[in-house]
Amino acid sequence: MHFKFCPDCGRELSGRELGDEGLVPWCDSCDKPWFDVFPSAIIALVYNERGEVLLLRQSYISTEFCNLVSGYITPGESAEECAVREIFEETGLVVNRLELKLTSWFDRKEMMMIGFFARVDNGELKLSGEVDSASWHHKDEILSLVSTRPGSASRLLCERFIASHP
Repeated sequence: MHFKFCPDCGRELSGRELGDEGLVPWCDSCDKPWFDVFPSAIIALVYNERGEVLLLRQSYISTEFCNLVSGYITPGESAEECAVREIFEETGLVVNRLELKLTSWFDRKEMMMIGFFARVDNGELKLSGEVDSASWHHKDEILSLVSTRPGSASRLLCERFIASHP
């Protein structure tokens, strides 16, 4: 979100040169900058001890491609806490190892995606209402099932998983 008015006092913002940041929105009344803000979300490639990857079907996201677990980070929550929470909420699985693998700008939604590999023990899937279905896939199958959009966080995570798990 790009601020045009000060969220504190409502006054129209001017521009001010601020160090290396260049021209930033500035409130002359409150004497402070208002940098652009954007949502942040996690995306997690969930895999088990056999190296199988869990892919989700979520028609509200895509009717064409499978998805990885994802969700918005809430105020006060770390990206790691969010990943563990979202994986449990969407699949019922408990994470036993979490590795940060990427950050990726999602231009279409103007959002920062923070990507993880999340290892889980096999357990019974308990899918949330957000998930239509979920299934385990061999790593050789996953690229044909996720988005083909270059630079998509799900595709990048899948490519990195394949490269790091021979």
